[in-house]
Amino acid sequence: MARDVTDADGTVWSCVPPYQGLESDGEAMPEAARVDGAADRYYLVCTPSGGAQSVRITVPGDWATSMTDEQLVAHIRAERDAG
Repeated sequence: MARDVTDADGTVWSCVPPYQGLESDGEAMPEAARVDGAADRYYLVCTPSGGAQSVRITVPGDWATSMTDEQLVAHIRAERDAG
């Protein structure tokens, strides 16, 4: 369930749940990626093309259908700027 998004600098970010493939249902978010203490929040690891560092962001379980590319890029940018 990887998804690629491109930021304003032209960097392509490939976002995927950590531990993907640990569960039999390829569409479900892996339970191991769940944010502790959060009902429907999961981690995604977003890896860039080029020299930027990977970032870990939190998203809702239905991120693949509910979040736009712009929303994902905004989460990536916020996490990158915070770090």
